[in-house]
Amino acid sequence: MSTAASDLQEDILLREDRDGVAWLTLNRPQQYNALSEAMLARLQTTLDAIETDESVRVVVLAARGKAFCAGHDLKEMRAHPDKTYQRELFQRCSRLMLTLLRLPQPVIARVHGTATAAGCQLVATCDLAVAAEAARFAVSGINVGLFCSTPSVALGRNMHRKPALEMLFTGDFIDARTARERGLVNRVVGADELDEAVGELAAKISAKSAAAVAAGKRMFYRQLEMGVVEAYDYAAEVMACNMMAHDAREGIDAFVDKRKPQWKHR
Repeated sequence: MSTAASDLQEDILLREDRDGVAWLTLNRPQQYNALSEAMLARLQTTLDAIETDESVRVVVLAARGKAFCAGHDLKEMRAHPDKTYQRELFQRCSRLMLTLLRLPQPVIARVHGTATAAGCQLVATCDLAVAAEAARFAVSGINVGLFCSTPSVALGRNMHRKPALEMLFTGDFIDARTARERGLVNRVVGADELDEAVGELAAKISAKSAAAVAAGKRMFYRQLEMGVVEAYDYAAEVMACNMMAHDAREGIDAFVDKRKPQWKHR
């Protein structure tokens, strides 16, 4: 059975909503959850829908099977040798990564196994990441003569240049502890603690003001591309606007009154 036919017959992306958290699970375990055209399309449409869903406070990106994500589907790529197809494929993937950044809800990667090439890019692009001790990470395109150019954009914004370039030039794996030391993941836990750790982190965030979290995420990524003076001017304006919002007034009053705040939706 071809990869495309297999994708059509199974639900390649699972979604479960619990207590304001949307759990999205890549479900191509036999293909190591590679980002096929169908998977990219499903992720894009699902995230586009979540963007305007006020019931969703946090998104968790997980996967089934041995691997978290093996990157692009190389067999599918080789079946289309023309440059136009390749350009459109990488543009589609880049759009997905930018959607994750622009999404108002924080996105947590739940990494239980290997994340390679665009799979590692996916982890780096998520706002936060929790990894099992057995997880491993690599940008391994160089091993097949393909420099991981698009993954390098996310990797280079998570890690210092020299560790990032070492991974990109060698294709070598790093373990979860090293990934945490280098800034690729936030926490490393045992496999049996992974769901609990991700759930606790998601619950902490979902309990905060969704409006403040969304504004803060948008501000954080925008200011990273600015000079320091421009960044402070922009951040001051965002904070002033934030102070005018209902949730800031409610949060401060609740703190003074020693009660739990009642947040509005975004």
